[in-house]
Amino acid sequence: MHYKKLLLLTCLWTLALFTAAGQVTTSSLVGTVTDANGQPLVGATVKATHLPSGTVYGTVTQANGTFAIQGMRVGGPYRVDVSYIGYQTGVYEGIQLRLGEPYNLTAQLKQTGQQLQELTVVSARKLAQERTGASTVINVEQLSTLPTVSRSIVDFTKLTPQSNGTSFAGRDGRYNNLQVDGANLNNNFGLSSDPLPGVVINPFHWMLMIRSR
Repeated sequence: MHYKKLLLLTCLWTLALFTAAGQVTTSSLVGTVTDANGQPLVGATVKATHLPSGTVYGTVTQANGTFAIQGMRVGGPYRVDVSYIGYQTGVYEGIQLRLGEPYNLTAQLKQTGQQLQELTVVSARKLAQERTGASTVINVEQLSTLPTVSRSIVDFTKLTPQSNGTSFAGRDGRYNNLQVDGANLNNNFGLSSDPLPGVVINPFHWMLMIRSR
């Protein structure tokens, strides 16, 4: 009776081992990346390519220079590229992976000997050429030849096809500040029907003020 129980337990244990082994269908790649002095390289890129299918697996090294790629196809051949800024890329070919057995790879990279140069980035504001609004630019010569009655800016804006009364930026002219050579050209008191009355037709060239005693 004791013999039968022992035989049954042995069969169940063997069956469990085969079942567990049958569930593993992939392999893995582990290893360490260091420099020529054996110091670990943190953040190095490890890329493994399964050449028959073109499947690519990748990861980066940890703080101690180690890495691990799980769930890889069994077989091969694999090509492994290990790269790091300032170092020559290490290439390892002909790697074959076995079922359930991690492949250990130790990569040692050499410095390229090239010194990185300082990079200065200079940028400028891009001209928004895609603007939908139209504009009209008038220089001094053109302005002096345009007809005007009251020397008001409204007389000139009427000549612009896209002009709509005295509205600027969607608001009435009284809400805008207009200056010519630093002088205020607004209708501050609101006495004129023109929101931007301007000046008289014949402005003063000069003025003499005499103070009487």
